[in-house]
Amino acid sequence: MSDDLDALADDLAEFEVEDKPVKRSPLEERVIAGFEDIQRFTEAAGYAPRAGSDHDVFERLYAVRLERLKANNEYHDLLSPLDHQGLLTSASVADEADDLDMDALASDLEDLDGLAPDITEIRHVRPVAERKAAEDVASREPCKDFDTFKPMFEQVQSELTTGVRTTRPFERKAEIEVGRLFVLKGQKAFVAEKGEVYVNDNGMTEARLRVIFDNGTQSNLLMRSLQRALNEDKASRRITDPSAGPLFADATVDGDEASGLIYVLRSKSDLPVVTQNRDLLHKIGVTGGTVEKRIANAKLDPTFLMADVEVVTTYELFNINRVKLENLLHRIFEAARLDVEIKDRFGHPVTPREWFLVPLFAIDEAVERIRDGSIKGMAYDPQTATLM
Repeated sequence: MSDDLDALADDLAEFEVEDKPVKRSPLEERVIAGFEDIQRFTEAAGYAPRAGSDHDVFERLYAVRLERLKANNEYHDLLSPLDHQGLLTSASVADEADDLDMDALASDLEDLDGLAPDITEIRHVRPVAERKAAEDVASREPCKDFDTFKPMFEQVQSELTTGVRTTRPFERKAEIEVGRLFVLKGQKAFVAEKGEVYVNDNGMTEARLRVIFDNGTQSNLLMRSLQRALNEDKASRRITDPSAGPLFADATVDGDEASGLIYVLRSKSDLPVVTQNRDLLHKIGVTGGTVEKRIANAKLDPTFLMADVEVVTTYELFNINRVKLENLLHRIFEAARLDVEIKDRFGHPVTPREWFLVPLFAIDEAVERIRDGSIKGMAYDPQTATLM
């Protein structure tokens, strides 16, 4: 009897219709391939991918991908027959995945350029514990020779105040070189030393740095670690190198033209403070036009002490930012600024801000130092009548 049934089965087999391969769209093929990546990770790790920041970058990517697939019912019919691990029905970690910092994740991925095309080869990714150990090695410690760096930080702050230096957004790793300054988490960071450049396991150039911070600490972090920290800090800045650029710049600011005059005036006012200090009291200003035009209505202008003035001297400068130049001059002579209040022609009190009790030779010296770049960090001392 059994032989007859076997023979019958063989006869019927000749009439079976072969299964035709299922045609899928390119999108469906990519979805399945991505899901299979997640399955392979789960099989190798023994658990579904997790999205927490303590986990490796690929695991976090797989976790986000899985949450997107679980949330899209359109893919359930496609993937359910393949889901032998129950990934699509596992407990959701959507909240954790939604909170994932994609910018930070992208920064981590940048350091993985050059890996094998198959990103499932997660053995190339440094474990979290290893990364944290490296960060601990680069933790800050007291800078024992900070006294040699402190004057530099003070000078940099002075140059930022006067406009000799400026700050701009950090842009790329190539900016990280010995002698460069940055603002990181509100602190100035100076790259004091750079070790030998080498190629790391991911095929990227790397070097160990010695970075001094203006709070008296230092760190020997890696170049790419500093790059990542600067990218993650939205308020980070690059401090530009000192130059005459902010004063003698090709670009104009607020409508400035490319040339101007520093003028020094003496007042003909009968005010007691003027008559007692006529040879010492000077108005210092900057104009883009002629001095004659600037002083035409001096006796009607409280800026000129409501009196005529005489031109003592002028200095012509080219490619200047007049606003910053005038601010710099007034900052230099701040300690000798005249403190006086007068009334304008309408009886309103006005306090002129451009008059200084300073001898002409001190103004000459300041202008020459601006021209040769040696004005950095200097200020007028009324006690000695010199720039200090």
